This record gives sequence, C-alpha cells and structure tokens, in this order.
Amino acid sequence: MMRPTKKQYEASKWKQITLIMIVIPTIFVMYTFLFISWQDLRDIPTVQKVQSVAQEVTKTVEHVFGFDLEIPVKYIPVYMEAAQAYDIPWTLLAAHHRVETRFSTMKSDVSSAGAEGPFQFMPCTFVGWEHPTCSDKGKGDIPQAEKISVTTITQYGGYGIDGDGDGVADPFNIVDATYSAANFLSRYGAADGDLERAIYQYNHSNAYVSNILYYFELYEANLKKLEQQVQ
Repeated sequence: MMRPTKKQYEASKWKQITLIMIVIPTIFVMYTFLFISWQDLRDIPTVQKVQSVAQEVTKTVEHVFGFDLEIPVKYIPVYMEAAQAYDIPWTLLAAHHRVETRFSTMKSDVSSAGAEGPFQFMPCTFVGWEHPTCSDKGKGDIPQAEKISVTTITQYGGYGIDGDGDGVADPFNIVDATYSAANFLSRYGAADGDLERAIYQYNHSNAYVSNILYYFELYEANLKKLEQQVQ
C-alpha cells in the first residue's frame, strides 16, 4: 500500500479543516433556528392548550394519589384556631402558607419586594396603609417598634393581629401571622364563601388565585386524613 505524499497529506488535512469550519456554523445556525421556532410555537394557541392540559393532568394525578399533600402537623392546630376565630376554612390558610413560603422552609422570610414572615405580609398591609411612610407597593419605612405595636396597627388600620396574646403583633411569628392572614381573608370575603375575591385581594394575580385554590381543593379533598393527624 502506497503512503500518501506530503502534498497529498496537506491537501487532505485542509479538506478536513474546511469541512469542520462549514459543519460547526451550520449546526449552530440550525440550533438557533429550531430554538427560535420553538419560542414562536409556544405562542400558538394549540401548543398553549396542550401545555394547559398537561398541567391539569398533573394536578389531577396529584389529587388522586395525594402527592404534595404533606402539611407539617405542628401548623395544623394553628390554622384551625385562627380559622375558627375568623370563620374561614383552615385549609385556606394552609394553602396560603404553602404557596407563600412552603410552610416556612424558604431560605429567607423576607422577599425581594419587602414582604415579611410566613405569610409574606407587606409592612404597610400589616401595619396599615394610613401610616405616613406607606406608598407605592407597601414596603414603607416603618420603625421596627411600630411594626409590632398593636396600638399602631389599630391606629393605621392594619391587618396585623396579636394571635398568641403576648402583647405584640409580629409578622414573623407563625401564630400572629396566621391570625393576621385569617383576619385579612375574612374581611375580603372568605368568611362569606367568596374565596376567589379574598385570595385576589391578598395578591392581585389570577395565577396566584389558581395556585392557592389548587392547594385548597387538594387539602379539602383530604380533609379527614389531614385532621386525623392532630387528633
């Protein structure tokens, strides 16, 4: 077998390099085209409908088999007591706690927007929008002593409640926060059965309402099982 000459070897090498220089940009262009096409397809109603159906199927499976049903047992009596005080379903409070902070398991209990505690109250909602520092999105500039003062909260019309009777209403205290959430939801219609209105007032987002109702319905469907854990 004849070995290729140096000239033939060089020619073969350049052919390979040329081929690589053509293939790599071609693959990149094809990948970019496919990515952009998929982004466009996602906006097509049919694709959106398929995604929506898939989400509903997932929720149905979770309902049937009880996935994502776990509620920390230690919180259930707190939900029940606050719910009874404000005549709302305790499962609604559990759903809010689950969605807001995953039952207080998030790394931080203060959001980037300034919402605080297990139920993520904006300071101005907790203390009252009539507070002189409150405007815009509700972060305010409320002194810490006033944030937990029952007198200040009463003065400015906030929703904060001293649930455990220790003389302060603390948005970071699970009992106070739960009672405060119950107070808010009750005032906005949950006590009258208008859950969607109450949830929307808590967070002005239709997606948020759907998310809360999903967990609420999941817990309601398994109410006996959940309540047996604290008996």
